[in-house]
Amino acid sequence: MSLHYIYDPLCGWCYGAKPLVQAAQTVLPVIAHGGGMMSGANRQTVSPHLRNYVMPHDRRIAEYTGQPFGEAYFEGLLRDESAVFDSTPPTAAVLAAEQIAGRGLELLGRLQTAHYVQGRRIADEAVLFELATGLGLEPQMFQAAFEQVDTDRHIKESRALLAKVGGQGFPTFALEQDGQFTLIDIGPWLGKPEAFAAWLRQSLPTQASSSEFKACGLDGCAP
Repeated sequence: MSLHYIYDPLCGWCYGAKPLVQAAQTVLPVIAHGGGMMSGANRQTVSPHLRNYVMPHDRRIAEYTGQPFGEAYFEGLLRDESAVFDSTPPTAAVLAAEQIAGRGLELLGRLQTAHYVQGRRIADEAVLFELATGLGLEPQMFQAAFEQVDTDRHIKESRALLAKVGGQGFPTFALEQDGQFTLIDIGPWLGKPEAFAAWLRQSLPTQASSSEFKACGLDGCAP
């Protein structure tokens, strides 16, 4: 049995679900799939419009999940109109870390903290390389893997998996057992990682349930 996690590094609800991912990893293999929410034509330069759009959304995520959002993010990065939000470079970094050391999810967690707490530009290669080497990854190996990964193909495959399992956006979690996928509603578990891990240990869901949790859409998050 494995847990498929379809995410985006710039998805606020994915950051909100970070403790659930970490808890799940203590129970079963977790396979990450980057969905490219802000890749290609959807990449955006930070602007007052973007800031006003995401601020209430992020504050809701903080309230609902207990995840911290830093002033360096709210009052720094979200006011830096030279910054670009682009999902492709950080997704490539996660793929590279997974390829060379099996540590993609660990790097993703660091990228999420860098973005939402420290207000860093995680679409910038210099930041990505610094965080990767800070994790202990060998710089030249990481750079070579980063430059060679086929991120566009990965995103297409992630979108195909999202459609296959019936997910509506990011994050989407689906358990796979014997080739069969079961979609999980993580809404009841947000902010409760230990309970989520216990639930994973004891049973498989028979069907997706409903909650107040609203995933980020394929092209962005909405308040």
